[in-house]
Amino acid sequence: RLLPTQSLKAGEVGYIAASVKTISDTRVGDTVTLAARPAPEPLPGYKKVSSMVYCGIYPADGARYDDLKDALEKLHLNDASLSYEPETSVALGFGFRCGFLGLLHMEIIQERLEREFDLDLVTTAPSVSYHVILTNGELVVVENPTNLPDPSTIEHMEEPMAKVSVMTPDEYVGAVMDICQEKRGIFKNMEYIETTRVVLHYEIPLNEIIYDFFDQLKSRTRGYASLDYELCGYQKSELVKLDILLNGEMCDALSLIVHADRAYARGRMIAEKLKEVIPRQMFEVPIQAAIGGKVIARETVKAMRKDVLAKCYGGDISRKKKLLEKQKEGKKRMRQVGSVEVPSEAFMSVLKLDS
Repeated sequence: RLLPTQSLKAGEVGYIAASVKTISDTRVGDTVTLAARPAPEPLPGYKKVSSMVYCGIYPADGARYDDLKDALEKLHLNDASLSYEPETSVALGFGFRCGFLGLLHMEIIQERLEREFDLDLVTTAPSVSYHVILTNGELVVVENPTNLPDPSTIEHMEEPMAKVSVMTPDEYVGAVMDICQEKRGIFKNMEYIETTRVVLHYEIPLNEIIYDFFDQLKSRTRGYASLDYELCGYQKSELVKLDILLNGEMCDALSLIVHADRAYARGRMIAEKLKEVIPRQMFEVPIQAAIGGKVIARETVKAMRKDVLAKCYGGDISRKKKLLEKQKEGKKRMRQVGSVEVPSEAFMSVLKLDS
């Protein structure tokens, strides 16, 4: 039973009422003080939690946008580390750009949204925040690849680095080192904690960890390795924006920021994967991966074709050619005005690529 009191002392549990309208006006760690006798400085020991991983979350049914908004507000009440803001995608409609502490946090939030609030979601590929230094010296933080400034105004870009510790049986040390090197890791040191267990310390770009690093680690060590990582700063890097074009139109939800050395391989794999998941249309659909105006990879989803020669039993060859040319012109007109149906699994397919 709660009783009114004039003060709360150490060890007591209670609450105070303040004229706070929204939960976002306060955060865990704020110092409560009297307006008449304010504290000279806030109590130490707390710092604002910053998101490390970002992804777009959209309702599969656009009519449930308000339901998704209410669900995120309720989750934010007891999870201050979750950040979100509205965003609009040409391909996916209205949704939210959400920030998480890491991959596990992201998966938990998505699972809770689907189970507790009965929402069917479409999520974009996770990304990290990049530091973009412009030619005028200004620093811009980019969390969404579609917000990357014009390349002509960029002096250089910096990507977040993670301090990674991998604990593994000594028989898998070689396999773990191979994975870390593939992910552009910088070796720091190695230590034995037991006669048969080793801890490897690396610095790896956070962007390389959020895709399939953990899956590869578990696969090559038969599940015996464990991973721990924390952000340790930013490092200058050669980064480019990889755009995916469907039928000549850029699909903003599939844009990525990748290292220049990985751009061709990732663009090729995304194009091949999309070719498998995008259903055939009545017209030919080109899938292109491009950096700026340069196309670096292309696949084509063949059109469904009607057999226009079915009723031509023999006859003049020129008649058959005329029918085929007429069909070809029709397909060309359809491609110019047609829109491509992109299933929701296409947006998740970029996560399931073996880099």
